[in-house]
Amino acid sequence: MVLILALPEAMKESFKWIAVAATIPQLAIAAYLYENFDTSTIGVQFAEHGEWMPAYHITYFMGVDGLSISMVLLTAIICFFAVFASFGVNRAEKGYYAMLLMLDTGMMGVFVSLDLFLFYIFWEVMLLPMYFLIGIWGGPRREYAAIKFFLYTLLGSVLILLAMLGLYYYGATPTFDLTQLAANASHYPLNFQRIVWIALFIGFAIKIPAFPFHTWLPDAHVEAPTAISVILAGVLLKMGTYGILRVNFAVLPEATLHLSGLFLGTIGTINIVYGAMCAMAQTDFKKLIAYSSISHMGYVMLGMASFTAAGINGAVLQMFNHGTVTAMLFILVGVIYDRAHHREIAGFGGLAQQMPIYAAITGFAFFAGMGLPGMSAFISEVLVLLGAWQLHPFMTVFGAATAILTAGYLLWTYQRIYLGPLNEKYKSLPDVTFREVFTLVPLGMIVLLLGIYPHAILDLLNTSLVHLNQVVLSSSGSAVAMVR
Repeated sequence: MVLILALPEAMKESFKWIAVAATIPQLAIAAYLYENFDTSTIGVQFAEHGEWMPAYHITYFMGVDGLSISMVLLTAIICFFAVFASFGVNRAEKGYYAMLLMLDTGMMGVFVSLDLFLFYIFWEVMLLPMYFLIGIWGGPRREYAAIKFFLYTLLGSVLILLAMLGLYYYGATPTFDLTQLAANASHYPLNFQRIVWIALFIGFAIKIPAFPFHTWLPDAHVEAPTAISVILAGVLLKMGTYGILRVNFAVLPEATLHLSGLFLGTIGTINIVYGAMCAMAQTDFKKLIAYSSISHMGYVMLGMASFTAAGINGAVLQMFNHGTVTAMLFILVGVIYDRAHHREIAGFGGLAQQMPIYAAITGFAFFAGMGLPGMSAFISEVLVLLGAWQLHPFMTVFGAATAILTAGYLLWTYQRIYLGPLNEKYKSLPDVTFREVFTLVPLGMIVLLLGIYPHAILDLLNTSLVHLNQVVLSSSGSAVAMVR
């Protein structure tokens, strides 16, 4: 980012390649962490620990464990391809690519920070570039969408800050170290835990976004540039559920056990059903995919609320799988928007005749979004439903039945855009370019790989997530009996 800002505007053609060069080492390091990660331990690995502000017990503490390693890998993958998806940006390139790399820094920092103060700083760092990326390079209503995103997220940030200060001042010893806060979780009285838990939950739920805090997302998606929509759905939404697991579950386990069934389970089910129904009603292609993201993130919350190994593993696997699938979908929306300059579903028709490769890749991505067996989302959603059935059978029925709605709105959309007679206005549209195929095919390969061999990610998660689940269950003996 600093290098891009230091170069003169006349070198604007180099900015995108500097961004590529910055994300390649990040992707290589993430691959190294993946390859060398010890799946048998619950401890922090690849840790970096240094004094920062010792008078206030604030440390520079970085590392990964089974909860964060998949998110680090996902962020590296999505940011790498998002740079290539940004090559169509043709104004103020210096500012765009600088903000994109700053956004990358903030997101990656959230997933590797193990000091709550540092976690919060990266959480806020991410807010600023996203505001400008939507507000400057977005669509016609970009200012409205950017301000709405900023205000919603800022409200959540204030609640997270207050909760963070409460944990610091009322802990056994003043500290922001998340591992120490988790170790001393029993020190906090239950009523205090409940208040802090709700404040944290609202702050993180806005980011997911969970109902009823979801209204900023469709506007932000519709107005954001293609690459920013990819990052927004592929990575940013996962920061909310990650925060709940990292802070609410680990630091406030007893409150989690008392409140998650009410908040996470119910809201997750509402997200699943409501998001799918809203998606079916959309006439804008991009807004339809945005609402489908709200629906699919509901499975993550439902799995987290199940307090079972299958449910929580399925939830985090769904975070990764949804990131890759929805990235494909938003790139595909961007492909057709770049050519037709609109996204109205009813305005297309018969594009499979004119753009057969594009139509084939879109069909694959739609099947992945439906959770078709043999594709990654099927595994994660089934794990969520298997886990949730044990504690929330009624919610599980609604979650499973929504698959019909998901298939309905995706197939109906495919029929209207790609099948039937070709709209004469689009008889000269070119098919996908090499750059577009380069961003789509690797994501599709990941979807297929995890549909056939989900243990490529599940093995990373299982040990840490099962331990985290046991910590929550063991925080209250009576609740353990209820769950069993």
